[in-house]
Amino acid sequence: MVEPVRRTQSVRWAANVAAARQFHAREGHLRPARKHAELVDGEETKLGAFLDNARRRTAELSEQHCAELDELGMRW
Repeated sequence: MVEPVRRTQSVRWAANVAAARQFHAREGHLRPARKHAELVDGEETKLGAFLDNARRRTAELSEQHCAELDELGMRW
C-alpha cells in the first residue's frame, strides 16, 4: 500500500488559492457550493470547504492570506 504524500501547510494553501483563482476566472465570483471540488492540474481541491473554513477562521488567517482572497472578491 502506498501512503499519500504529506504536503506542507503552505503548499496546501497555494493549491487552494490556485483553485480559487481558476474558479473565479471561469465563474466571475467566489461563491461555490460547500461541496464543490475544483480540478487543478489533475488534482482535486475541495474549494467550497476551503472557502467556508476560511470564512469561519478569518481571525486566524494572516494579512497576506486575507489579501490573496480579497483580490478575488472573497465575501467574508
